[in-house]
This record gives sequence, structure tokens and C-alpha cells, in this order.
Amino acid sequence: MGFVYLAALLVSLFGMVVLDRRFRLFFWRDVPRAAVTLLVGVVFFLIWDVVGIDLGIFFRGETSFMTGVLVATELPLEEVFFLTLLCYLTMNLLAGARMVAAVVLDRRGSSTAVAGDPAAARSTDGASS
Repeated sequence: MGFVYLAALLVSLFGMVVLDRRFRLFFWRDVPRAAVTLLVGVVFFLIWDVVGIDLGIFFRGETSFMTGVLVATELPLEEVFFLTLLCYLTMNLLAGARMVAAVVLDRRGSSTAVAGDPAAARSTDGASS
């Protein structure tokens, strides 16, 4: 049972990779930029965790679902994978939201032109006078 949480994190990361590849969200859009962004995010949160541990704010909880492997004092191996998943998910969500917004705005623009919006007609009439 010691690898259940790590396995769940790895399955979730695999899901992020599949979605990324399918929709070209993050790594499949620009590998060097994505790698730097993900690395900076994970390192930032690891530093955050270490500071929190040193201040006595964060501590490792005992559970049978974790491997018990520590990267540093009170910092379990699973935390690195969790932070990677967190950052990757955030970047995929951001890229996906941008794609959806672009499609919605594009459809609005094309439907306005097709519908013959009077405001659009006035702006083109004013431009020709």
C-alpha cells in the first residue's frame, strides 16, 4: 500500500501529458519554454515547502499510502510529484482556457458578421463616408 499515492500522482501526471499532447497545450506547444516554466514553478513551491518546514508550519503526516521516502527532512518524495502535477495542471488549464476563449470570441465575431448586426453595419457605413 506504500505506493498508492505515488501511483495516483503518476497516473494523474500521465493524464496531463495525454491532454497536453492531444490539444497542444503546454509542452507540445513550446518545449523549452514549458520546461523552464514548470521547473521554476516546482522549485518555487519546493522552496516554499522547505521554508514552511523550517518554520514549523508544514510537517509530514503519517499514512500507509505513501512510500516513506524523504527528499529532505519532513519532505516526502510524493510532494515533488504533487507539485509537478499542480504546476502542470495549472499551465494546461491556463492554455486550455485561452484556447476556449479564442474559439468563443471567434464564433461571436463570425456570428455577428453573418447575422448582419446593425452596429457592425453602421461602423462600416461610417468608414466609407
